[in-house]
Amino acid sequence: MIPLIGMDAEELRAVLPAGEPAFRARQLYDALYRRRVSSFAEITEFPAKLRERLSAECSLGRLERASRFESRDGTRRYLLRLADGRTVEAVFMPEEARDTLCISTQVGCPVDCKFCLTALMGLERNLTAGEIVGQVLHLAEDNGLWARGKRINVVMMGQGEPLLNLAAVLKAARLLCGPRGVGISPRRITVSTSGIIPRMAELGQAEPRPKLAVSLNASTEEQRRELMPITRKYPLRDLIEACRAYPLRPWERLTFEYVLLKDVNDSDADARRVVRLLAPLRCKVNLIALNPGPGIPFETPAPERVAAFQAIVKRSMPCFIRKPRGLDIYAACGQLKRMESGLAAPGS
Repeated sequence: MIPLIGMDAEELRAVLPAGEPAFRARQLYDALYRRRVSSFAEITEFPAKLRERLSAECSLGRLERASRFESRDGTRRYLLRLADGRTVEAVFMPEEARDTLCISTQVGCPVDCKFCLTALMGLERNLTAGEIVGQVLHLAEDNGLWARGKRINVVMMGQGEPLLNLAAVLKAARLLCGPRGVGISPRRITVSTSGIIPRMAELGQAEPRPKLAVSLNASTEEQRRELMPITRKYPLRDLIEACRAYPLRPWERLTFEYVLLKDVNDSDADARRVVRLLAPLRCKVNLIALNPGPGIPFETPAPERVAAFQAIVKRSMPCFIRKPRGLDIYAACGQLKRMESGLAAPGS
């Protein structure tokens, strides 16, 4: 069966039987991404025979829910089943002014950051554009976001390194941002990277282009090599230069994510070095106190240490403390490892 979600209008046209008028592809695109139909029977503008043929040869490509876990703070962590039987994780985080969907771009992750549970999985495979888009569609529908009309933010900060699956990520962004389709603004989509420098340059030329967040997590070259082995291939000094060269739009800042590890990278001296590193850049910093998990050899710093770090950085650039969401169900940043349980009971 050919999955249709993930195809653009030209690809959909090629799937339709020969002799069908060109506007059928536009109708099918509209049905998949704007109306988000759940069956071919809902595409009532198609003749019955065409619906039957598509149903026999194709699938919509929607993802199935394997499990859903509910946090005390309203966060929901999803295990979504892929066509090959693997599962991937996505997280819904409700907020007052907007809702945020944290989605994955790979099954597992090859980057091996030492403070991240996902790294313990290794890489199983890349996700397709349809599987990336499918996470957004599933979470938005399951939480009634289309009907509520609230702003939706999409952050590609779940499992995987997005820039190591850049072609699928950019295709997914085109489908999510399409004004005749899902219609999410590029300003509301963020891609996070550990610092894959050549792909950063490629991302900078893309259209539409999501915003970019860079995982920094250290204030020196040596420290970052220990915490993020990818630094051996892409040194910190080169990463900062790539960030300086990155083509920001007039309204845009780079975001730097910094996971604070107790007595490792959370000192006042670290904070001052971060300020010096990022001083030439138009940027903001998000601080994340380590979200712990089994097999992670680090501890979470005390709130007052996090606040002291923020105070130093904030004197020179915008700096925010990222509030952890879904800690009790292993849904917080760095915790996605397909846990089949949480402290909270799974949803029905």
